[in-house]
Amino acid sequence: MKNFLNISDLSAQELKEIIEEAKSRKLKRKGFNKSEPDKDKPFSGMSMIMMFEKPSTRTRISFDIAAKQLGGSTIILNQDGIHYGKGDESIKDTAKVLSQYADMIMIRTASHKNLDEFAKHSDIPVINGLSELSHPCQIMSDILTFEENKGSIKGKTIAWLGDGNNNMSNSFIEASAKFNFKLNIGCPDQYKPNKSILAWAKKNKADISIHKNPADAVKNVDCIMTDKWVSMNDKVDKNKKKKLLKSYQVNKKIMKLAKSDAIFMHCLPVGRGEEATDEVVDGKQSVVWQQAENRVHAQKSIMNWCLK
Repeated sequence: MKNFLNISDLSAQELKEIIEEAKSRKLKRKGFNKSEPDKDKPFSGMSMIMMFEKPSTRTRISFDIAAKQLGGSTIILNQDGIHYGKGDESIKDTAKVLSQYADMIMIRTASHKNLDEFAKHSDIPVINGLSELSHPCQIMSDILTFEENKGSIKGKTIAWLGDGNNNMSNSFIEASAKFNFKLNIGCPDQYKPNKSILAWAKKNKADISIHKNPADAVKNVDCIMTDKWVSMNDKVDKNKKKKLLKSYQVNKKIMKLAKSDAIFMHCLPVGRGEEATDEVVDGKQSVVWQQAENRVHAQKSIMNWCLK
């Protein structure tokens, strides 16, 4: 039994194999209806419980479709509809109970600590659908999308603009070490990356540079990526944070500093007019809708990896 909680937990080889399987499965689905199962149906007769402590659009739908395409089914649990999270039942007991009912669990949580605790006591694979610390499934979708458009990500340069200390930037830092790409992080001093994750990256020989000037971060890069400036449950002064990040907006001027064939990525939902302009989000260099679709394909491969 294997869990998928952080990019850093897997070997580079395992991560690359997941991406390659996702590419292969996606190609084999040409001509299929969106919920039609793959021919081999590796999840046939099985079900995945999806637990949501936080609202969700892409994670909820993409995992549901992923399970259907693998030949299985899903059960959705919201925090306000079960004992877990109310103090009526411990995380340990909830993990033990749910392990009796399904074959896999995906959790979208506000507490990575709770995720680790759940996985510790679960008898079936646990997938991190998002936590405040990391968002590994989204990163795998992003790498799949990058490679479909630009070839191998190895040796390429990605620019991350905005908050350098959130779940997406944390997972991208881990990915830069595992997939061997250069990561330029453009962020204000107040939102520099997590020191412990940077220390891990340095130990694992990741090529990461941090820039206060966004122009320096995006110069001649292959891809520019950003994220929502204020995430769910982000306990900050929202107006103050947005003001600090205003100069890190991805706009036409910023895109022109990257390579002429650079792509723009955003994990969505996008704050139009904030972290990115309409012109960029809807422009020819944008691959945001492809990223959203690829959540299904990457997560199918992650689920299959957990079962092997």
